[in-house]
Amino acid sequence: MPELPEVESVRRQLAPRLVGRSVLDVTYESQDRFEGLERVGGTRVLDVRRRGKYLLAHLSGAPTGTVDRELVMHLGMTGSFRFRGEPAPVGGTAWTPDAYVRATFTLDDGVLDFRDVRRFGRLTVVPAGHYDGIATLAALGPEPLSDDFDAEVFARALARSRAPVKTLLLNQRLVAGVGNIYADEALWRARINPRARRVGPARAQRLWRALREVLTEAIEREGTTFRDYRMVNGESGRNADFLVAYGQEGKPCPRCGDPLRKITLGGRGTTYCPRCQRR
Repeated sequence: MPELPEVESVRRQLAPRLVGRSVLDVTYESQDRFEGLERVGGTRVLDVRRRGKYLLAHLSGAPTGTVDRELVMHLGMTGSFRFRGEPAPVGGTAWTPDAYVRATFTLDDGVLDFRDVRRFGRLTVVPAGHYDGIATLAALGPEPLSDDFDAEVFARALARSRAPVKTLLLNQRLVAGVGNIYADEALWRARINPRARRVGPARAQRLWRALREVLTEAIEREGTTFRDYRMVNGESGRNADFLVAYGQEGKPCPRCGDPLRKITLGGRGTTYCPRCQRR
């Protein structure tokens, strides 16, 4: 599932193309994960933001006089946005719709398709700023690359809990947007065992710093692609070649040379170095 760097990379390509554009019409499949899309037609896109793993498009009120709305977008496992007929990456062909297009937005200057093979993506329209009906969005913790992500507050939250530290990172309440890939990477960099239930102030500071570092680096490389994730221009992220923990089980640890080990923690595959990452 795309995490913060992947979603931010999509946002950076969508925003310049959508902000200021009018949405003339929307066609979409009838499914539980699409709600209120009939209210998007006739609006204008005022802004495109990211919150955790969600994209938020602020829409003008339509008709005039109604409250502004937001289109809340979640890519799920296989969701992607493509502008129809756009030039493709080198060696590819321009995008044309296929059987996996689930929603189509007709703009005043083009057509944007939302493609989702496995149908886990979500498109929901809400009054601007009102996320009560989307529990995971409403309960998100601070953005890890913002000033709201305070190292001391983070350390105190870790000290209060006795849950495994990786489980805390994935629940989105402690910090927003971190998933399996970047939790493994940050814990390796901070030398913390993912099963650790006690993380003192010094290790918490290392983890706080490691989270910010690995996310920043992944954004610079436009995210991690293994199979499904693509940016709006159809290109893959370039971060996969730089991963040192996630998906590297059995390979030598870049720090000590011991084989990396994979376990299941909270139902998620977790890779770490038994020697470097002590409890």
